[in-house]
Amino acid sequence: SSYNDDVFSGWLGIGSQIDGLGHVGRSHEYYNGHKGADFAQPGGLTKLGVENIPPIVARGVVLDIAGLKGKPVMDAGEVITPQDIQAAAAAQNVELREGDVVLLHTGWLSLLTGENTDPARYGRGEPGIDPAAAAYLAELGAVAVGADTWGVEAVPFAPGAGVFEAHQVLLKDHSVYILENMVTEELVADGVDEFLFVLGVTRLRGAVQMMINPVAIR
Repeated sequence: SSYNDDVFSGWLGIGSQIDGLGHVGRSHEYYNGHKGADFAQPGGLTKLGVENIPPIVARGVVLDIAGLKGKPVMDAGEVITPQDIQAAAAAQNVELREGDVVLLHTGWLSLLTGENTDPARYGRGEPGIDPAAAAYLAELGAVAVGADTWGVEAVPFAPGAGVFEAHQVLLKDHSVYILENMVTEELVADGVDEFLFVLGVTRLRGAVQMMINPVAIR
């Protein structure tokens, strides 16, 4: 007989990915008051691992923030504020609702996939939300917040913001999942504002984050 098989040794936070609730906390405390020393073990997380993420089937909304700014690719460190989110939703005549998966299009992923690639620029920083925008989306009731960037929030960090503070607001304070390196370009090019978002996360016990392949259905 003949066959092929696999052995994998690597980082699970590559490509399109989801951040679980055990990924980022504040002062060694994570979602629901869990202390890092109590659940972060060499063999994986004993709490808040990605195996606890349920299948996500939700209304998805993609907001063209780059289009709102009048540019194909936003700048590293360029901040997406609550006002920007409101303006993009108004321009697209779409309402953000409780239970949504909200994706933000910045054009940043084109630095890896477009005709004029620039991986060094892609890795040095990124446009994205600030802590106020993270809190705004969480308070609207978003299930997950994502973008076509490697970290969703602005890097260099917004003035006055802490290190990955928007992550802290979403994951630690509000249990809102983070979706990174989302492929939003085709949705925006096709004029899609709303869609059915479908994602089943690989249940690797104790993992902090996971490579994903979500589907947008129109």
